[in-house]
Amino acid sequence: MQRIRSRPQFQAVMAGAPVAKTPHFALHRLALTAQEGQRPLFPRSDTWMGVMLPKRWARRAVTRNAIRRQIYEVSRAAGSALPQAALVVRLRSEFSRKQFVSASSDALKTAVRAELIQLMARVAVPVAQRTPVEIAPC
Repeated sequence: MQRIRSRPQFQAVMAGAPVAKTPHFALHRLALTAQEGQRPLFPRSDTWMGVMLPKRWARRAVTRNAIRRQIYEVSRAAGSALPQAALVVRLRSEFSRKQFVSASSDALKTAVRAELIQLMARVAVPVAQRTPVEIAPC
């Protein structure tokens, strides 16, 4: 899995409508296509993951960092179930500061993880459609 880091990559993925939503997150997807004569935005055919956490919805840096770590961990765990595409997870609403008082509480992490698992499951590639992984003989 590769990370999306540049502004043009984020802009290309965010240009389309979200493909999946939960109460707090939206997932944008861009199919990886090779364009002739141009330098590709996504040079490898792999799953590319990006995260957008606006300060508007997560004011404290500790909260943004905790959510970012959860997003990358859930996507890493999903692994081969995710399509070979560019994906951006965007925070679209605030987690209640009354309900989650601590910015890095276990309750917040559990709630974030549960929503992210739902989000990733909506775009996961079914087992029958996955490309088989070849294992070298010992």
